Amino acid sequence: MHAMADTLTFAEIASRFTSEWVLLGDPEVGPGLEVNAGQVLCHSKDRDEVYRAARTLRPKQAAIVYTGKLPDDAVVVLCAYRSIPPRA
Repeated sequence: MHAMADTLTFAEIASRFTSEWVLLGDPEVGPGLEVNAGQVLCHSKDRDEVYRAARTLRPKQAAIVYTGKLPDDAVVVLCAYRSIPPRA
């Protein structure tokens, strides 16, 4: 897991983390909800590692992006959720 403090554009993220899953904090999105920039909280070739990091870090606002080319028969599921504080 590798966190970066700087906000990077999607082009910078894609060039640094080729064909990786990237967890972004405080993502900046466009009118079509495309991710334009964000703070890299975690990146990995292993999607499950990034999902585990999201559950552990529990960012208030986040996006997970893949910087590679998805197969033509890939199914993408989009969802939005509100971060719920852990139980005491």
